[in-house]
Formats: sequence, structure tokens, C-alpha cells
Amino acid sequence: MDMKECQHHEKDTGSANVQVELLTRRIEQLTDDIKSHAKDHSSRRGLLKMVAQRRSLLDYLSKSKSDRYKKLLEKLNLRK
Repeated sequence: MDMKECQHHEKDTGSANVQVELLTRRIEQLTDDIKSHAKDHSSRRGLLKMVAQRRSLLDYLSKSKSDRYKKLLEKLNLRK
């Protein structure tokens, strides 16, 4: 998925949509790393913090901009 799909304008790097997409990419990468390094607890903690951050951004979107929230869930294949 390309970041330009979630951006509202060319220089948009801070909107909730873009942040959720970037976090999702990093979460996927870190999940793969943790599968091969099961005892890496500091990375696991960082992963959990990223998941919580993404969850709070998604909660914000669901309350304030439900149409953008639904489109983002479909694009990223995330569960509610």
C-alpha cells in the first residue's frame, strides 16, 4: 500500500490516517522480527506501545470521522 492513498494533500504527514498506516507498516515488520527472536522483550514492549498508539488513533477516527475510519480499515485489512 502506498502512503499517498491515505494523504489528504501532498505534504500530509501528520494526519491520523497517515500515522495509522505508518504504524501498521512498522508493526508488521516488528512482528516478523519477534517471531524469529522470541526472547527479545524490549522489542515486544515497543511493539505493544505501537499497537496501543494505533488503537488510540483508530478510536479517535471512529468517533470523529467515521467515513475515513471505515475506508482506512478496509485499506489496511484491520479488524474493528
